[in-house]
Formats: sequence, structure tokens, C-alpha cells
Amino acid sequence: MADNAYMMDRARWGQLTFYEQMGNIGAEVGRAIKARRTGREERLAGAIDRALDLFSATTEQLVAEKSPRLKEVLRARNEFLRLFYDDTFDTDADAIERYFTLFAVAARK
Repeated sequence: MADNAYMMDRARWGQLTFYEQMGNIGAEVGRAIKARRTGREERLAGAIDRALDLFSATTEQLVAEKSPRLKEVLRARNEFLRLFYDDTFDTDADAIERYFTLFAVAARK
């Protein structure tokens, strides 16, 4: 991560439910996707940094809890990174946005 300005409060993050955490990660994923689609490189870099920080906060918590959800979060992180670094953006961006939207919907219920 390039800048620690995006480091979030891990204790506060740990108080959120898994669905709330994933929904918030999804918000940053959505911002990154939108920035890529509109060619806003500075916003893209910031959204990727923030998303990675949130993924890290979630994985740290899941490791500490020995949660079986860890594998899913790591896979989601890898798929997110593939969008931007493995040239799969055009084929996978919509699917990844839909995946994270489901968590935001679940968190609201």
C-alpha cells in the first residue's frame, strides 16, 4: 500500500458483521471499477488502496477467529486484483460488482 492515510481503525472494523464488511469492501470495489471505466487513474489508485486495506482488515480478523470464511475473502481479493492486473476487466467487472452487491443487500436486512 502506497499511503498509510487509508489505514482504517481495525477495532471498529471488527465490530461490523461479515456482511457489513464485505458490503463496505464492495463499495470500494465499485469505486475502483467506476474510476477505471471513466479513466480517472488517481481515483482508481486510491480506491484500490482502500479496498486492499479493507480486505486486509477482514482477513486479519478472520485469521484470528479461525473462520472458514477466510478462503472466500482471499478468493474475492484475488478476483478483484485480477480485474486490474490480469487484463480481465472487460469480462469480469460486472460479475464482481454483482457479487459484492449481494453482501450490501444482506447487511441491510
